Amino acid sequence: MSDEQIVVGYDGSPDAAVALEWALGQAHRDGRPVRLAYVFEWLTVAGWIGPGMTPGMWPDEQARQEVEELVRKAASEAAAAHPDLNISGEVLDGPPALVLEECSTRAGLIVLGSRGHGGFAGLLAGSTAVSVTAHAHCPVVVLRRETAGAGREGHVAVGVDGSEQSLLALGFAVEQAALRQVPLHVVRAWQPGREQWHLSGEAREAALAAQRTDLDEPLARWQAAFPNVEVTVEAVAAAPAGLLIEASRNAQLMVVGSRGRGGLRGMLLGSVSQQLIQHAHCPVAVVRER
Repeated sequence: MSDEQIVVGYDGSPDAAVALEWALGQAHRDGRPVRLAYVFEWLTVAGWIGPGMTPGMWPDEQARQEVEELVRKAASEAAAAHPDLNISGEVLDGPPALVLEECSTRAGLIVLGSRGHGGFAGLLAGSTAVSVTAHAHCPVVVLRRETAGAGREGHVAVGVDGSEQSLLALGFAVEQAALRQVPLHVVRAWQPGREQWHLSGEAREAALAAQRTDLDEPLARWQAAFPNVEVTVEAVAAAPAGLLIEASRNAQLMVVGSRGRGGLRGMLLGSVSQQLIQHAHCPVAVVRER
C-alpha cells in the first residue's frame, strides 16, 4: 500500500461524483487513501459560486459550513460504501488550479471531472483541468461523464513519441495495465518530414519499423518489471491527436505525457494532451512528473 493519496477535485457536481467513483475504483486496485478536496474560492471573475449561491455574492460563514458539510457527507457516504478504504475530505482556500497543483506535490494521483459548479468548470484555456494537467507534479486523470465508464474491460493505451515525458507516461501505463490485469497498447504517431512524404510503400514501412524499434529498449525495461503484461505496439504515419483519440475508442484508460517533441505542446490549448482531454473516448491520464 502506498501512502501517497489519490486527491479528487470535489465540488458536489455530477462530474465530481464521476471522478470520485473512478478514484475509489483506483484505490481498490492500488491501496492508496482517497482525499476529497473542495477548493473554496472566495471570488472569481464572475463572483464566488458555490452551493446555494449565485454569481456576484460574497460567501459568509454559513456558505463555508455548507461546503464543509457537503464534503463531510460525500466522504462519509463513500467510506460507508467502501469500508476497506481510507477516505477523508478537506476544504481548502484559494484558486482551484493553484491549490490542486500544490496538492499534487504530495499526492500520487489527482483525479478531476472535466466540468463542475464553478472552479472546475469547462475545458477552456485557463480552466482548472487544463491548468492542473499542464503543471501538476503527479499524474492527473480527467474524466468526462459520457466516457467515465467506457471500456471497463478494455486495455490501457499509451501514446509514446520518445520524449522524456512520454516515457514517463509509458511507465505509468505499464503499471496501470498490471494493476488492472489487462493488455497494454503502445501507440506511436510518426509525422514524416517534408522529404519523406513521397516515400514508396516499402520505404515507408521500413521507416515505421524503425519507429517501433525505437521503443524496444524502454519497453524491455518495463516488461522485465511486469512480465505478465501483454504489450502490442502500433506505429502509424498520422497526426498524433487524431490517432490517439481513435486509439482511445476501445480502451479503459488513455495515457499521455503533458508535453511531447513539440516543446510547449502540453502547455497550449489544442495540444495533443488537451485535445485528448476534450475528445477521447475514455478517461485520460496526463503524466508530467512522477
